[in-house]
Amino acid sequence: MAKTGRRPGTPETRAHILRVARDQFAERGYTETTIRSVAEAARVHPALLHHYFGTKQQLYREALDFPVDPWAVLDRLLKDTALEDLAAPLVRHFVRTWRDPDTGAWLRASTRQVFSQSDSVRLMRNHWDTVVLVRIAATYDLPQKQVAIAIASLFGVTLADSYIGLAALQELDDEELVAIVAPVVDRCLRPAP
Repeated sequence: MAKTGRRPGTPETRAHILRVARDQFAERGYTETTIRSVAEAARVHPALLHHYFGTKQQLYREALDFPVDPWAVLDRLLKDTALEDLAAPLVRHFVRTWRDPDTGAWLRASTRQVFSQSDSVRLMRNHWDTVVLVRIAATYDLPQKQVAIAIASLFGVTLADSYIGLAALQELDDEELVAIVAPVVDRCLRPAP
């Protein structure tokens, strides 16, 4: 029996869609970019995006080329963890992800790219603003500014450890680093006294 309907496209079509998606995410941000807007700009049917990438989040992840699904890890942490217990698992996840040979290498390479290209900076900023900060703030009913300070503290430590390679941090094992950094992140996530 012959197949009916549209053909799924070619590898070149998929690569073109991904380039268009990267441009739109960088220009418009995650919230304003839609499957339909990417399809229109790429001059393909929206169903082809679903065929190649699945959901908008999966398209975004591939546009950033994440080797892991950060949304799944974050969602699991937020679902299963009370605010007063969040700091240590959050820090542990960051430390282990940045120190992992595979994801750490990807993150260091991506960080270099982010710091050298303005489009990458916009993509990364949009990821932190729309995925990480919004989800944590909404889950725990916290101001986004407060969550931003906690994440900035954590991001600074992980960059100093894994990207810059400060010897004093690298001498600590994962749990020693978690024990030092988690109280700082916890304090940032708590209301001011």
